[in-house]
Amino acid sequence: MTSGKRLARTGDWGVNGDRTPGLARKRACWCLPALFLLLASLPGNAEIIDRIAVSVGDRVITTSDLTREIRVTAFLNGVKPDFSPAAKRATADRMVEQKLVQKELESSRFPTPQPEDVLPALDEFKKRFYPTEADYERGLEEYGIADQDVRNALLWQRTLLEFVEVRFRPSVQVTDQQIQDYFEKTVVPAARVAHPSEPVSLADYRDQIEKTLTGQREDEEMDSWLREARRRTEIIYHDEALQ
Repeated sequence: MTSGKRLARTGDWGVNGDRTPGLARKRACWCLPALFLLLASLPGNAEIIDRIAVSVGDRVITTSDLTREIRVTAFLNGVKPDFSPAAKRATADRMVEQKLVQKELESSRFPTPQPEDVLPALDEFKKRFYPTEADYERGLEEYGIADQDVRNALLWQRTLLEFVEVRFRPSVQVTDQQIQDYFEKTVVPAARVAHPSEPVSLADYRDQIEKTLTGQREDEEMDSWLREARRRTEIIYHDEALQ
């Protein structure tokens, strides 16, 4: 998966979502499950208004977190929110990854972007899809989300991109032979189909190929790290909350 793909996990807007979507979420203390059980046992009209969808170590993803993530991701991608069990499970998987990365960021004291750093991306998003502030507000209302949810989503996307770049890029090496192989096997055939009469030069594509291969290697490193992080962490999916 490319750098873009990772955004996609957290939300696809251009962002494409390549290394994308998620976003507003809660941290919960260890006693939260006990609190839910207490609420369930109360007499009268007391009822549980939120449930745990996934437990990730000592952290939780609630059903409201899950719903908000689905809505915000759909808003950024300009599609209708999908609340099917399959979509909920895919979103839950993505949010588990977010929790694992967040834990690493906190334990390593990784410098994270500031809220104001996403303002240019937010302005560009509005300009492309919501020409006026009134249009933007109507869009938020239609999707049942808040402006802060969108800001949180964009901030997470930027945080994740910077984490991958700092954590994994130093170990990525792309050789001249790998660039040459990619050029011959992928670029040349595609270029000849698109422009049959034009010559194809490696020099014209080298930088682009190197970025592509670097992104692929980073994603491979990231996936390997996530598998190990999952192995070390107790992760419990509450299937009844994902229906």
